[in-house]
Amino acid sequence: MRRQVAWLVTATTLLVVLAFLLPLTLLLRTLAADRAVAQAVQEAQSLAVVVAVVNDPAQLEPVVSLVDSGSERDVTVLLPGGRTIGSPVPAGSRSLALADTGRAFTAQVAGGREVFVPVDTQNQRAVVRSFVPDRLMRRGLVPAVAVLVALGAGLLLLAVLVADRLARGTVRPVTALAHAAHRLAAGDLTARVEPAGPPEVREVGAAVNTLGIRVGELLVAERESVADLSHRLRTPLTALRLDAGGLRDPDEAARLGADVAALERTVDEVIRTARRAMREGARAECDAAAVVRERAAFWQVLAEDQGRDWSVALPDGPLPVRLAADDLSAALDALLANVFAHTPEGAAVEVRAHGDSRAVEVEVADRGPGLPPAAADRGHSGGGSTGLGLDIARRTAEAAGGRLELTTRPAGGASVTMHLRPPA
Repeated sequence: MRRQVAWLVTATTLLVVLAFLLPLTLLLRTLAADRAVAQAVQEAQSLAVVVAVVNDPAQLEPVVSLVDSGSERDVTVLLPGGRTIGSPVPAGSRSLALADTGRAFTAQVAGGREVFVPVDTQNQRAVVRSFVPDRLMRRGLVPAVAVLVALGAGLLLLAVLVADRLARGTVRPVTALAHAAHRLAAGDLTARVEPAGPPEVREVGAAVNTLGIRVGELLVAERESVADLSHRLRTPLTALRLDAGGLRDPDEAARLGADVAALERTVDEVIRTARRAMREGARAECDAAAVVRERAAFWQVLAEDQGRDWSVALPDGPLPVRLAADDLSAALDALLANVFAHTPEGAAVEVRAHGDSRAVEVEVADRGPGLPPAAADRGHSGGGSTGLGLDIARRTAEAAGGRLELTTRPAGGASVTMHLRPPA
């Protein structure tokens, strides 16, 4: 937008400058020509006075020669009878006949203009001719035009600078508004914009701030509703647990009690999930390197107990991702639990995390039998597993704006990689 405004002002100013420069250039050209012709007329009239007084051609010739040699113009005196003094006159000039009629005038000819001033002498009429070349008619035109062009260029540059400053004052609030909108879209409901710029932009900024506040209020209300509903379920669950304890059949009581316990765990997880965003903010973030390091240290004890080669590769610095630390820990635990459950003891395990400001990858690889391509789908992992662990990892990666990738290693074994996105 800033560039477009600058180009628009540049084009408009250029048209205005050209609209003034072209007529002014033509006017300067006309003024230069008129000035040169006026000087020639003045010179011819001064010489005409001498011609009118001096009747002897012998006395007149040195005077005309002196004027002709000292002038930048070709000066000629045409005496009665066809004799000429001074610079020669081109043959076939039609203006001589008109000058003999007693009229003073100028005529455009090839290479310049001719100035004719008739002089009445005692004998007959003489004519003073002065030829003004084109170079004299254009004298001073180039510097004057150069000054006009420089002035026009300065005005154009000034207009562009002013337009750029005005556009910057308009674009900066719009850029800040777009940045706040992107943060809101990424889940950062604390993003706000300082209304600035034109009234319309300020109004949009205020509307975006109101939208962010309203979305935050709706999310809080939704989480509270889910949490309240979950708490309400505890009363009937307690009643079910009491009923299960009152059954006479111990096996039936144990089975029903286990189901009630599983349901309670599910309710507790719903409550934790509903309140996690309130504790961590609308946009959860964590250091993937720190989480991987912590979970790898936890599982390393079991790996050493089973005689597995345990390899962990992590960067020196942090790897921020758009994911809660608890969610990433749960996904890593699910992947590592799958490895320990479905690969033979002694199979090597490798845990790696790497990335940059554009993408982060967390990989768990093993030297086991490998996994089928549909292993990430719940209930299709094969080997008697429900595939729940890989499904948890897949949903965790997708919640962070990424994806889960399963590959079979050329040397044998499986590699599960979570492609995660860093915070915006």
